[in-house]
Amino acid sequence: MIILGLTGSIGMGKSTAAGQLRRLGVPVHDADAAVHRLLAKRGAAVEAVERAFPGVVVRGAVDRGRLGTRVFGDTAALARLEAILHPLVRRQERQFLERARRRRLRVVGLDIPLLLETGPGRRVDAVAVVTCPDFLQAQRVLARPGMTPGKLAAIRQRQMPDREKRRRADFIVPTGSGFRLALRKLRTAVILLRQQGASLRRRRRRARGIAVKPANGKK
Repeated sequence: MIILGLTGSIGMGKSTAAGQLRRLGVPVHDADAAVHRLLAKRGAAVEAVERAFPGVVVRGAVDRGRLGTRVFGDTAALARLEAILHPLVRRQERQFLERARRRRLRVVGLDIPLLLETGPGRRVDAVAVVTCPDFLQAQRVLARPGMTPGKLAAIRQRQMPDREKRRRADFIVPTGSGFRLALRKLRTAVILLRQQGASLRRRRRRARGIAVKPANGKK
């Protein structure tokens, strides 16, 4: 089974790309969605988050606005939160992959926002980076409720620059000209992975986690 890591900076269109992958027959585990489930009512992380950040739970669920206020711009607080959430997300990811292996799927996706920042290692066999121009990224993000230029700047500072992500990618999925082109790029990536995924996996392991760019669209 070949694991495709789908990543990209905020506002690049990664969630839409993940939906397109699913329509192409590739199941995708969404790390952000997993976090939402963990913080929802009766979620596995609710009690631990409340102990670490008293007062953020409202009617049995973590209030994401309150939690965001507590951790935004506070490196130590963010590290405490990640220490709670990341192991739980990884456990759900492993369960997803085990179910996929039992189904003998050839390609699956992991939608991970900070995949390259945390180091993909042996976690994935290939990396697809979703990208768009900076001005379009800003337009998309600043249209979100509660977002400000200052918050966007802080998020960008925490994330790897888009040009560096593209340099490390096996597949680049541009969304600046609409999602029709992105769908074509994803379809090509899925076909290549189904046909030649094993050779890509061997090359990635030899390179110790450094992505290998396709030459002329071929692996």
